[in-house]
Amino acid sequence: MIDTIFHAFVTLLVIVDPIAVAAIFISLTIDMDEGQRQRLARRGTLIATIVMLVFAFVGDFLFRALGISISAFSIAGGALLFLLAIDMVLVRRTGLRSTTISEDREAGGKEDISVFPLAIPLIAGPGALTSILLLMERTRHDPIQQAAVLGVLLVVMAANFGVLLYANQVTRVLGVTGVNVVGRVLGIILAALAVQFILNGIEASGIL
Repeated sequence: MIDTIFHAFVTLLVIVDPIAVAAIFISLTIDMDEGQRQRLARRGTLIATIVMLVFAFVGDFLFRALGISISAFSIAGGALLFLLAIDMVLVRRTGLRSTTISEDREAGGKEDISVFPLAIPLIAGPGALTSILLLMERTRHDPIQQAAVLGVLLVVMAANFGVLLYANQVTRVLGVTGVNVVGRVLGIILAALAVQFILNGIEASGIL
């Protein structure tokens, strides 16, 4: 149980990456007062949490309906997370973990950014959705461990909300270099987790 909780916590915390989200959040709300930022942070985190919870329960059924095996999804998900890890280590901006340049332009003209791009894809992006589905699948034969995974998800979302509330202070203390250093370290950890997902999928498929 402890191993499951620790693995889920590290995986979700690394992928959601609250510090990086906070840095982007500040840049998107530069002209807003503290009250507006708090409302957007609260709404965005709530929406992202609901999306991830729905995907945690429905995702497995959806893939089974499409005839996609869990081993295949584990390999594909691991590959996706590995690409995400490369983006984090190289500090590249792609649609995997942040908004693209065109999405930035679209978001710049919106007053309410809580749904897009804050909730999706900054918090509940492809990597986060893939991870929660893989974690739920990994514990599918143990409802207690699945409940623990969902509990960890809520803790990580609460932590992300807390960082967003103090985003200005966090980014000011760390600076651009500090944010990038944290992202690179988390990216290396995520790369190892991604490889493990791939190896688990290969083992489950019986290829080796």
